[in-house]
Amino acid sequence: MAYARNYLGHDTPKLGFGMMRLPKLEDGSMDMEQICQMVDVFMGAGLTYFDTAYVYDGGESEIATRKALVERYPRDAFTVTTKANAWLGNPTAEQTKAQFQTSMERLGVDYLDYYLLHAIQDNNQQMYDDFGLWDWIRDLKEQGVIRAWGFSFHAGPERLERLLTAYPDIDFIQLQINYADMEDAEVQARANYEVAREHGVPFTVMEPVKGGTLANPPRSVREIFDAANPDMSYASWAIRYAASMEGVLTVLSGMSTLDQVRDNVSYMGDFQPLSADEQAVVARAQEALAGVRQYKCTACHYCTEGCPVGIPIPDFLAAMNRKLVFENESDARRRYARAAEKAGVNASDCIGCGQCEAACPQRLPIISYLEEVAAELE
Repeated sequence: MAYARNYLGHDTPKLGFGMMRLPKLEDGSMDMEQICQMVDVFMGAGLTYFDTAYVYDGGESEIATRKALVERYPRDAFTVTTKANAWLGNPTAEQTKAQFQTSMERLGVDYLDYYLLHAIQDNNQQMYDDFGLWDWIRDLKEQGVIRAWGFSFHAGPERLERLLTAYPDIDFIQLQINYADMEDAEVQARANYEVAREHGVPFTVMEPVKGGTLANPPRSVREIFDAANPDMSYASWAIRYAASMEGVLTVLSGMSTLDQVRDNVSYMGDFQPLSADEQAVVARAQEALAGVRQYKCTACHYCTEGCPVGIPIPDFLAAMNRKLVFENESDARRRYARAAEKAGVNASDCIGCGQCEAACPQRLPIISYLEEVAAELE
């Protein structure tokens, strides 16, 4: 099915601000001064879409969004999205539904432009079904307290097909799409994208830079992009790739610094889709990237919420990627040692309970990864 010109979000600026990786001060609190500056630069470029979630940073993301955005700009100058999560922390149906009012209070708004059921996966959809959340979120729209509803998704095309068939009135969905994951057997980004197209459902893109990985890709990929255009940042290739897809509502970038915002708005404030020649460059980069072994962690930190040992899994995997991707063992060891000292725990302290693997949207074999990290970096 081809998209109509006026699909939901057709005129939305194609860069959204993901409020998931916000900068923090040394004491762990939100760096509100920098976050306000980041929001100002983003809004000053004519960009308007902000995405957060009930569980991000234990609620601090929603509060920071209120302080930096809602309290400083007219309500009709921006759109805001948040999400209800039925599986982190094992909430009941009543507790999950209560997240909506808590999010509204944290954000300081009386309606939401977009609302999502959060991170649907093979191992958690039953919770959303059992809790009656599909009818509940529809009722919120009927009440007028949300303008559009959908779900974010971390499973395969068969499940996506079933959901979009079961709920044909869904307004939009959120998919993980980036040039590294299009043919990935676990993420199945291309197959999910094609299902969304067949149903004519618009989508927002999450992880376009794959948790920051594609902002600093392996040398073989950097050389391809540098040869094509040395003035373009590596992140710009990734974000423009996703934003060039048909049916995109917006592409979310989880920005952590003011410089990242400035770079993103420099090419997305006046977005131009990739040309045919640029698409060919990305295709070559995809081929080069496919030959590099790496841990495909996006640093979402869902795995750390319930870890009984308190292992900083994303930090350890990122350290190991310094060896796998960049062939820098000394840097990998330094990063691992720093993360281990800060957390007071090592990779070898993993007890193999599997909580992390059940929570991981990327379905990574985290237990075996930690065993490798311990063997290589401790």
